[in-house]
Amino acid sequence: MKRVPVWLGLRQSDLALSRETTPLRSWLRTEPRASARGFATAPKRAVVALIALAAFAGGLSAADGRLFYSREFPGSKPDYIQVTVTKAGEAEYREAVDDDLPVKFTLDAANTQELYDLAGKLEFFRHPIESAAKVAFMGTKTFRLENGGEKTEVKYNYTENKDAQALQEWFERMAESAQHRIELERTVKYDRLGVVNALILLESALERDRVVAPEQFLPLLDRIVANENFMHTARARASEIADGIRAMKRP
Repeated sequence: MKRVPVWLGLRQSDLALSRETTPLRSWLRTEPRASARGFATAPKRAVVALIALAAFAGGLSAADGRLFYSREFPGSKPDYIQVTVTKAGEAEYREAVDDDLPVKFTLDAANTQELYDLAGKLEFFRHPIESAAKVAFMGTKTFRLENGGEKTEVKYNYTENKDAQALQEWFERMAESAQHRIELERTVKYDRLGVVNALILLESALERDRVVAPEQFLPLLDRIVANENFMHTARARASEIADGIRAMKRP
């Protein structure tokens, strides 16, 4: 798939889950009433335990699914972005649903946990988050949890939910990071005179905390530093950025 250079600066739809409630009331009436001391009957205790176990297992299952975020905004560049993250921190960025050349990178355990914690606060996208405020169209965003053949998702244009805003910000930063990497790779391969400018943009993003998993850039930066075919200015700046990223990782 041909990549389009990206200049960085950057309906409500809800999926209501159908919850079937076991008709406990009909058959429990035939069981002995609780004793005067208020203890529950054995069948009732068993039902409560099963419900609790199912809820616990469901929570674990949801937390292990893959998180998905997309933004569709016709007329923007790119007009579609998609980011997925697994519980292991494996992330992929795409600029089309059928993009067969995703940018892959890995989040550390702390960042991955923060993403899943935010998704958990949103009950893994089981409820609407669209704001009632009348605002301009800013693109259709989708949060989704993919867990085997099951999924829960929510779509929105704008939300006032703070946890949803924080989660969106994480995914947007991951997308920006991947876009910087795409642009730097493009200039290294096809536009050596443009490498310096791509490095300046990357450095600015790092200073503004817009880069996630900055270590993903190290192999590319090291290639620039080691290649004498690049201008000295580009090699020096690449070296400085690489040193800064490595310094971030030190305790």
